[in-house]
Amino acid sequence: MKRICLTVVGMYFMLLHAFSQFTPKDTSTYKPKKLKMEEINIVSSYYTQRSDKSAVMGGRTDSKGIGDVTDLANGFDIKFVGWDPRKRKNSLSAGLGIDYHTAASQAYVDSNGHAKNNGTRIYPTLDWSIENEQRGTEFGIGAYYSAEHHYYHSLGLNTSFSKKTRKNGEFSAKFTGYFDQINMIKPSEFVPIDSVKTTGITDSIVYVTTASGRTQALNYYTGQAVGKSSHLEIPTKARNTLTASFSFAQVINSRLQASVALDLVYQNGYLGLPFHRVYFNTGKDTIENLPSQRFKFPIGLRLNYFLGDNIIIRTYYRFYVDNWGLVSHTASLELPVKITPFFSLSPFYRYYVQSAVNYFAPYLAHSAQDQYFTSNYALAAFNSQAFGMGLRVATPGGVLFKSLNALEIRYSHYTQSTDLVSDMVSLNLKFK
Repeated sequence: MKRICLTVVGMYFMLLHAFSQFTPKDTSTYKPKKLKMEEINIVSSYYTQRSDKSAVMGGRTDSKGIGDVTDLANGFDIKFVGWDPRKRKNSLSAGLGIDYHTAASQAYVDSNGHAKNNGTRIYPTLDWSIENEQRGTEFGIGAYYSAEHHYYHSLGLNTSFSKKTRKNGEFSAKFTGYFDQINMIKPSEFVPIDSVKTTGITDSIVYVTTASGRTQALNYYTGQAVGKSSHLEIPTKARNTLTASFSFAQVINSRLQASVALDLVYQNGYLGLPFHRVYFNTGKDTIENLPSQRFKFPIGLRLNYFLGDNIIIRTYYRFYVDNWGLVSHTASLELPVKITPFFSLSPFYRYYVQSAVNYFAPYLAHSAQDQYFTSNYALAAFNSQAFGMGLRVATPGGVLFKSLNALEIRYSHYTQSTDLVSDMVSLNLKFK
């Protein structure tokens, strides 16, 4: 299964603001103002994925290993801005996201394919920042909550600080903590059965666990529910992720801007998923087992070059390494082109390659003597390519109507050497 995070969609749209200019405001004209609504953003995306080798079925490639996914993500956020008596800009943002997905592999949490194959995720956010434009500093705090598909609950907290330099540079630091609880929903063959009920040779009853953690009695031959469902107390395990992010951006000259970003990530707790199977070379299946700690070290470099008034060349490179043995490289290029003062197109291309973690092996390749094991192809060696186009319309009098300040559409097509193919269409509406 693949989880789609709307934050990624938001990052895509940030790249489209290619022709905005920053002009320092004259702080002497500031007056204390109460918080007032400044803008509303509505983001919606549709994602579809076609693949085999699902992690739920341990990487097998037959009909039970199909990893097709569809996801409809919708997000809404509203931003309020005001100035306090000390001429500091205060910003308060509140958001709410709701995703709905279907995943073919999810049905095989039950070995007979009767488990629930769809789910939802809801994730509210709240952020506050205070900016001192005279000193060039900004401080912020935020909170995040996510409940996904009944098996995952997460609480996130963050704090950030930034400081502008006298030579058109800016240093930023952000510290984030995510504290998750994973419901230990196991494949049905690993759920203890208290008793076996039969009502005849052709009416055998089996007990399966759905993706929502419910124990359900089914007629083996018809797949129909029998009687009332029983509820099982599903234990949980913790997963914590702590991130320290540092970046520095510099305007080198009137045409060239550069930035470098470094993340230090530490994870501990239960770092796998309890419904991901692994098949040993003996044919026996088990549940994936991964180390309880992981250190991640990504570093990225971005260069933006203004080629005249109508074209920007945006380049990005990221190197990543972790203590599980995964090493990856990402390179991307985007060319925003201003067709008219109010209309721009942004073609883009991204290439990615990674090595496998030390604990990965495909279907039927792990040994029972292995200490750690996974057949999740997200941790395998592969390369991928993504390309697409962004479109942005923003007119002084509004798009279609006055309050709609900007309309952005983005399409991307993604291919992976593991035979995974996906497409995503995103829409962003900004109201002022």
